Amino acid sequence: MATVAKILAEKHDQSVHTISPDSTVLDAAQLMAKKKIGGLVVTEGELIVGIVTERDYARKLVPMNRSSSETSVREIMSSPVLYVRPNQTRDECMALVTENRLRHLPVIDDGKLIGLISIGDLVKNTICEQQFIIGQLEHYIRGDLGE
Repeated sequence: MATVAKILAEKHDQSVHTISPDSTVLDAAQLMAKKKIGGLVVTEGELIVGIVTERDYARKLVPMNRSSSETSVREIMSSPVLYVRPNQTRDECMALVTENRLRHLPVIDDGKLIGLISIGDLVKNTICEQQFIIGQLEHYIRGDLGE
């Protein structure tokens, strides 16, 4: 079973993008668009105070008919933030995202933010592991049949 540490190591871009809670929602949206990501960890110094995602924008800002340039991230961010540790398993993460309807999980090690995994990262890892197992089974079957 894959761990969070393994999933992080396999990511092409291991950057974690953060934003201040006092930044505007427009700043957050522009940063997410520029980086082609769906969420930002909201930090004050090294303290994680929330997470802001495209979903927060769509479900909180737009229905309130508020201006993204006049609304702070603090006003729409999700808080408190559920997080995982590097030694946790993919299945534990899948349970967290499923039960809590999340798309992003910050990774904390020794009190520090070291990464961010998405539901996409978890699904990709699951598919890769299943493809490997299928390949091994196919090889085994072909070997047993003398081909």
